[in-house]
Amino acid sequence: MTSTTPMTNPEPSSDDSDLAHFGYEQLLHRKLGRYASFAAGFSFVSILTTIFQFFGFGYSFGGAAFFWTWPLVFAGQLLVALNFAELAARYPISGCIYQWSRRLAGETIGWFAGWFMIIAQIVTAAAAAIALQVVMPTIWSGFQLIGDDPALTSTSGAANAVVFGSILLVVTTTINCIGIDLMSRINSIGVTLEIIGVASVVALFFTHAERGPGVVFDTSQAVPGGYIAAFLVSGLMAAYVMVGFDSAGELSEETKNPRAVAPRTILTALTVSAVGGGLMLIGALMAAPSLDDGELATGGLAYVITSKLSTPAGTVLLCTVAVAITVCTLAIQTAGSRLMFSMARDGKLPFAKQLSTVHPRFGTPMLPAIVIGVLGIALLLVNLGNAAMFTTLASVCIVTLYLAYLLVTVPLLLRRLRGWPNREPELSTDGTKLFTLGRLGVPINLLAVVWGGAMVVNLAWPRAEIYDPTAKGWWMLWAAPLFVLLTFAAGAAVFAYLRSRKVDEEVAA
Repeated sequence: MTSTTPMTNPEPSSDDSDLAHFGYEQLLHRKLGRYASFAAGFSFVSILTTIFQFFGFGYSFGGAAFFWTWPLVFAGQLLVALNFAELAARYPISGCIYQWSRRLAGETIGWFAGWFMIIAQIVTAAAAAIALQVVMPTIWSGFQLIGDDPALTSTSGAANAVVFGSILLVVTTTINCIGIDLMSRINSIGVTLEIIGVASVVALFFTHAERGPGVVFDTSQAVPGGYIAAFLVSGLMAAYVMVGFDSAGELSEETKNPRAVAPRTILTALTVSAVGGGLMLIGALMAAPSLDDGELATGGLAYVITSKLSTPAGTVLLCTVAVAITVCTLAIQTAGSRLMFSMARDGKLPFAKQLSTVHPRFGTPMLPAIVIGVLGIALLLVNLGNAAMFTTLASVCIVTLYLAYLLVTVPLLLRRLRGWPNREPELSTDGTKLFTLGRLGVPINLLAVVWGGAMVVNLAWPRAEIYDPTAKGWWMLWAAPLFVLLTFAAGAAVFAYLRSRKVDEEVAA
């Protein structure tokens, strides 16, 4: 006769208990390790995607010396990342921008930080998806389904970009719905291929150099006029690339030991991206067949690669870029869906119950991923045939994202002046000491706020060459400020609706 032992529920992990300390039940599947966490941040930054998108833009305005915008933006964003790393160690919760701001500055400021970030991530997902247009027609001319001009700044190129971008968003939405397991596997494989691709591109450029590294001081190809103005415009490239490193924080509830892992991966994702991207930039400038034939401004990195490699090898590298674009779009959508889930869980969005529902098998908030995918496609369709779509989408999403970052760094600075983080835990769940800036916290935080404010002004400045190159009207020229105001107005209306509904429910109770 055999005996059986009654089944018992397993003890909750220390990470789950830690989450319960913040008042949340562990619903998402906690399966991400350190590399998967790093991959989330690295793939959001995705230097292969974004540098391929924006190299031509940066060069066309600042010439070869636009390279110096890269270390400048890295230094500024590192200030922000250091503050985010400290917050990730103390508030390991999904929807980190919203959660950090809310705990530092209260419900209202936190809500608007989350709102701005959601809008930024929807627009960023759309902007990343259209990057396929930069490489697909270069791999094979048959991928140019509409017209015959593949340039993103042309009408036919912009229309073709909408087709590829929409298909990609359907694919990433499906992956995000299936679950974090599949997403993390695809993302990690994609990031590994991207790192190999970056190393290959850098090696190709440096071994086929046409000129020395002194090229980065060449301003001869800058737009006419004062160079400072051209330099500031060309800085949009670096500003667009080096964001999203906070994605490791967005996935905190799916990461093992997030208090220790997320801070390191936030900083590692930004630093590795900065080093790899910097080498790609200087290598491309050294290897370009010509600096003044106009091809570098229009063809960008794809022009340099195809001019240095035989067709099969060059095609393989461009396929790697296409993979990087795919995982970049996937990572952005994943981060956005976790933020939407986190706000809905707190009842801070319309249809909160549906948006905060986690699929019991896949362990993923499916509806937020679908919403972001659908809205991203709608945004692309609205801009169908608009040759300025590329720079306009990129610019407005980055302005909005930098504002969301400011709604974290400004409240954090005010809290630091009152003694933060003196009441927060100092050890992770495995007993290791948490990341801290110590006495450097206030000066680093202050510089991060100044940097963020300066970047918002620079990126939103109404420049015709960015927002209205075809002279369609004043509303295009002022696209960034108008978009921010529209986003705020829509957010204020939603926030007021949620507040009134809460009051009605309290009265009815």
